[in-house]
Parts: sequence; structure tokens; C-alpha cells
Amino acid sequence: MPKPRIIILMHYLELGGAEMALIGLLQALDPERVDVDLFIYSHQGPLMKYIPKWVNLLPEVKSYSMIERPMAEALKAGQFRLVVKRLWARRKHSKYVKTVKFTGDDGSIMQYIGNSVTPVLPCINPSVEYDLCISFLTPHNIGRDKVRAKKRLAWIHTDYSTVHFNAELELPVWDAYDGIASISDEVSHSFIETFPELSSKITRIDNILSSKFVRERANEINVDSELNGEIKLLSIGRYCSAKNYDNVPDIARRLVNSGLRGLKWYIIGYGGGEALIRNKIAEAGMHEHVILLGKKENPYPYIKACDIYVQPSRYEGKSVTVREAQILGKPVIVTNYPTASSQINDGVDGVIVPLDNEGCAKGIEHFVHNEKVVQQIIKNLQNGDFASESEVNKIYELLK
Repeated sequence: MPKPRIIILMHYLELGGAEMALIGLLQALDPERVDVDLFIYSHQGPLMKYIPKWVNLLPEVKSYSMIERPMAEALKAGQFRLVVKRLWARRKHSKYVKTVKFTGDDGSIMQYIGNSVTPVLPCINPSVEYDLCISFLTPHNIGRDKVRAKKRLAWIHTDYSTVHFNAELELPVWDAYDGIASISDEVSHSFIETFPELSSKITRIDNILSSKFVRERANEINVDSELNGEIKLLSIGRYCSAKNYDNVPDIARRLVNSGLRGLKWYIIGYGGGEALIRNKIAEAGMHEHVILLGKKENPYPYIKACDIYVQPSRYEGKSVTVREAQILGKPVIVTNYPTASSQINDGVDGVIVPLDNEGCAKGIEHFVHNEKVVQQIIKNLQNGDFASESEVNKIYELLK
């Protein structure tokens, strides 16, 4: 009897939580049980080399690779129809945002792009009908319209209570899928509040990580000489509003003024928010205490070398990096974003501090000075399982 055949769709494999979760899923799947085709829209990113050798990476298709590239580059590549559709999507999105009021980040632009460009994209491996199509990141229009499959599964990585979407535009896309994978109960709850009619399709599948992979990469290089200071904090993530790094300099200033003068807060990442963060560092006078390390292909040695991992986010779905830090036995501090309690058992495998700058600083200071709690959390982490590799069984269940 032939093995079930799965296709998984993803934008690219840059450094990010969803990308690492995909690598974890691929590493957990059993080649004796399933055949997997992987379709990456743009073959870019340092995580490409960690695709397991048994996974069949489908060839890059030019039009897909240009969905998120600069329009000038897409034009140069001859993707005229795609550019026209992207311009049309921007125009429709611009009209839409003028008609609605919302707070927080706007996630609706990718919905409009997905709706607009998908009709002009070619079908993916059209000669094959897959047993399961997994669309790993929004927009999910491509997995709905461009793959032949008996079943379809779409992933939610976002807390819908914190990001604005056009629910009317998005509902028919989600509804076309047989199942919807959510990474936490809190993420499920916020999604169901937006789309109550889809509650029966939700399946919780935690992000899958490989403890072996994380620990082996943490030992690849020694970065102790790069991280100095009496108290070494570390944060990792894109330089964007969600991660809240623009407030780190002010939080650090409060900590230094309270007496933690040996503090060094390192941030690994990249993105459009870098200039804002650097301006905030200058405003707070924190050049010696807040250090941007930029993009690191292997961030794990830095996690290993830090004293405390801090996730100061405004919002998260469920942070992969927090769990990677826990795998490496590092005490974790997270701010009290809406899904924080799904990530941290407060006082057991990490601590949750207030999101406002003053409360966050006081929470970090209290934790740093409470050595007994710090050591107990480290002990708990050494006895915990944060990889969730057994979650892959839920994929096999969907194939039955």
C-alpha cells in the first residue's frame, strides 16, 4: 500500500518562529510513514539547509518567488501580471482601511495580495493529487486554489485579538479547509471569536521543536567573548512592532537607574524597525547597555551564553524562541501579552511580568534579585519537555 503523500506550502525559510516550527515539523515526520513534497515560494533563507534530505523540495517557480519581492524586481523578472495584481490589491486595501477603525497592527494587506495574485499563479505540481495539503502560513488562498488534494490543513500562528484582519474577506478562505491547526488554546479562542462558525475545524497542534537539533546547534560555536556584563539578557526576533524592542531602551534605563549597572541587553534580529530601535537607544542613553547584534544564522550559542532570555512582546501567537530557550535550560521572562499564560507557567518554567515599561522593569529587577526562584526554575526546565515532538501524531490522525 503506498504511503500517504503530503505537500507543505511556505513562503521562505528566513529566521523566524513559523519557519523554525516548520523545520521542527519536517524533522519530526517519519519518512517510513509519509512522503512529503515541500513547496517554498522563494528559495531563500538560512534555514533552507536544514530541510531533511528525505523531503522532496519542489523546484522554485518564478511567479511565486516574486509575490513578496520589490515590485521593480518583479517587473525586471517579467512578472507583469503579478505586479498589476499586487498594485490592484494595494489600491483595494487602501480603500478598505479608510472605511474601518482598528487598533494594533494591520494584517489585512496580505489578505488582499493573496486574493488578488492567486488567480494568475500556476497550479503547483498539478499531475499529483495529494492526500493532505498543509498551508503553513497565511494567506491560505494558494493552498485552497492551486493544489489538488483530498484534505487541506491551514495553520494559525497569530493571536487574532491583537492584529486586524478583514474577516469577511478571509472567512471563505479558512472555510475551504478541512482542518485548522492552532498553536495554543489562547490562539484558538481569539480565532473563534473572529470566526465562530469555524470552531469545529480547530485542532490544537503545538509547534514542534527538536531538542537534539537545538542543543547540537547551541554547541557549534562559543560566543562567550561577544556577550559580556554582570547580567546578560537576550531577546531574539524581527525588528517589528509586535516584538516591542522599541521600548527595551527605556526598560533598560529604568533597570540601570535602579542599580543594575552591569546590565547588558542583547537583541538578535533584523527588520524595518531597526532605525526606530536605534533612535530609542540614543534617546535613553543606553548605548552601553542595549546592543543590537543583528541577524544571526545560528542564535542558539547566544541563548546558551546569556543569563536570562526575555520576550518583551506586545503580542505573540506562541513564541518558538521562548521554548528554544527553555530547552537550553535558560530562565525566561515574558511580558503579559494576551497569550503569555499559554507559553509560561508563571513561577515554574519562567515568569510573566507586566507589559508596561515600569512594571516590566520592576518585574525583571525582582526576578534578577531572587536567586532562589531563578535556580528553581532552571531545575524545573532541566526536567521538562518543551519539544512537543509527539504532536506530529496529530498529522497522522488527519490522514486516516
